[in-house]
Amino acid sequence: MIRQATISLANVWSVLVVLSRSQRGRFAVAFALAIVTTAILAVAGRSLIDSGWPLAHGNPTLVATAGLLFALAYGFKAYGWRRLFRANERPGPFALAAAGGGASIMGVALPGRFDEVIRIAIVRRYPGCRVSVRGICLSLVTLGLIDAAALSPLASTAAALPGNSLAVRAGFAVLGLGGVGAAAVVLLFPRLSAHNRLARFRLVRWLAPRATPCREATGAWGLVLTSWLIRAIAVFLLLGTFGIGFSFPLAIMFICAGAASAAFPVGPAGAATQITAGTLLLVVSGVEAAQALTFALAAQALLIFSGAAIFFAAVAWRTSLHAWSFRPGRAARLAQAATLV
Repeated sequence: MIRQATISLANVWSVLVVLSRSQRGRFAVAFALAIVTTAILAVAGRSLIDSGWPLAHGNPTLVATAGLLFALAYGFKAYGWRRLFRANERPGPFALAAAGGGASIMGVALPGRFDEVIRIAIVRRYPGCRVSVRGICLSLVTLGLIDAAALSPLASTAAALPGNSLAVRAGFAVLGLGGVGAAAVVLLFPRLSAHNRLARFRLVRWLAPRATPCREATGAWGLVLTSWLIRAIAVFLLLGTFGIGFSFPLAIMFICAGAASAAFPVGPAGAATQITAGTLLLVVSGVEAAQALTFALAAQALLIFSGAAIFFAAVAWRTSLHAWSFRPGRAARLAQAATLV
């Protein structure tokens, strides 16, 4: 029995590898995802017309608590992202939190991965930014690797959970192995960029002083992992208030499914893709389709509202600093506090 399961898992892995290496395979997966997402969005629109706003079905106290946890998760991720910049180029945490919140808002309309442009624009235009566009892009690439590494223990736990189908467990196993590979890239990159034979390339010379040291990468990994765990707790509370049941393993699988959907380079709007992945995961786990769709919509809406709150709070903070600029001493102290936080 174990041997048959191992052979089946190996077959699934080989199919995934072939699809990832083939351009037609990647296009076919992206096209299939677009079709499924469009169908689910059509059903979601019909569900909203028939049953109303999905957040109205939850317990207000638990929904508000989950929203605060989502906002707290944005803060932890902003601090983790901040550690990936050079010490003399680090943007303020409010700028990075605003970038994350703004990207979540634009993810409603923009295709997958295009929200990274919003992050770059917000950070670069935020007052006091000292890092170049190339530096922000490098930090985002590193943050993506750190994200995958932070999800690795959660995905590995989901792959080991009994009761799921072999395909679902194989998907989580691939996500966990990908996180291990991402962690290896982040840890080995400073050593490779300092190699004498590679130093003759101009790009390597630019990357060498900007490569994230192992200590900073480890700290960023801990902060990002904390952010994902806080999100999992928020989803755990939402699962209970929407009648699915308080299940932390299901919350972890829901978080991993939404994060894995962001790996597709081309596809429909990022929020729609995450709703699709979350709905499919819940349906596969035995939740009724209508209930699963309502929950996925509510969770994504709450995540977007929390990001919007973070974004507008950061803008309001910066606006208040500008409004008090006629008091140089007080404005300088506030600006210094915002930079050092």
